[in-house]
Amino acid sequence: MNSGEFPTPSMELTTILVSGDVERSRDFYRDVLGARVHDDGGAGACVLQFQGAWILLVTGGEPTEDKPGVTFAPPSDPDRVSASFTIRVPDCRDAYDVLRSRGAAFLTPPLDRGREVRCFFRDPDGHLLEISELTG
Repeated sequence: MNSGEFPTPSMELTTILVSGDVERSRDFYRDVLGARVHDDGGAGACVLQFQGAWILLVTGGEPTEDKPGVTFAPPSDPDRVSASFTIRVPDCRDAYDVLRSRGAAFLTPPLDRGREVRCFFRDPDGHLLEISELTG
């Protein structure tokens, strides 16, 4: 990397999701969403790849030297969200049917909001996910 060059073409973004049960979450992302398990190293961590993005599932943990004062914990209240995933799909209703058949529990069926059709569901730890189809 040259001084002052950021981002570079070789960089990739990984999202860390804290899970109360990494194996259960791994199964959800693999079996429901179709993510590919890249590294199931055990010891409370699993690396997945989904649609060009990386997801790192980890167990919670206390502050460390490189993140003093920061505790990793799964969502304590799934109805209070500070981040979520949006998966853009070509047909929201079709994706809804497929994901429901695989075990995804949606908050509502797809709703037409004019410019998009969308609906939300949660992973086993309560992290919020959305499928969205642009229509206008």
